Amino acid sequence: MYILASASPRRQELLRYILKDFKTVPSSIEENVPDSVALPNRPEYLACAKARDVGGSYPEDTVIGADTSVIADGRIFGKPSDAGEAREMLAFLSGRTHTVITGCAVCKNGVCRSFSSETAVEFYRLSAAEIEEYISTGEPFDKAGAYGIQGRGALLVKRISGDYFNVVGLPVAKLARFLKK
Repeated sequence: MYILASASPRRQELLRYILKDFKTVPSSIEENVPDSVALPNRPEYLACAKARDVGGSYPEDTVIGADTSVIADGRIFGKPSDAGEAREMLAFLSGRTHTVITGCAVCKNGVCRSFSSETAVEFYRLSAAEIEEYISTGEPFDKAGAYGIQGRGALLVKRISGDYFNVVGLPVAKLARFLKK
């Protein structure tokens, strides 16, 4: 049996491209990462922690963990806690290129393997009105970097270089190949 260690509806939808049958058991870990873990390695670190957490209760099943971060200029942008934080994030990302990194981990019988996938995303220069209009959709609040490329956040994106699905939250092609190993 495959288990997705995430409550994300986007990840569930994307995993269905690879697997017809799996169950969802969200991890209950605190998403804290030691300062010694470099920013680009944090999503993979958290993906492993999530998969290990759920795998502890389901050791014979294959548990998939994932975590996505938005990184720009040495800063990591998680999910905004409120409209003010979303506004700050979107203003910072405006007119810039940032990196979206999704870490994936697959654990079974106490053995975990993992990888990361990176995509560069460039935003258009956004006016204050555009930022406010986007925030008013409610879309930014459960997404790293305060935007969802699969929704109205697509209107903010000038170009991407890399895997689109990685930005949504699960690099499906790379994960499918990884699961076959």
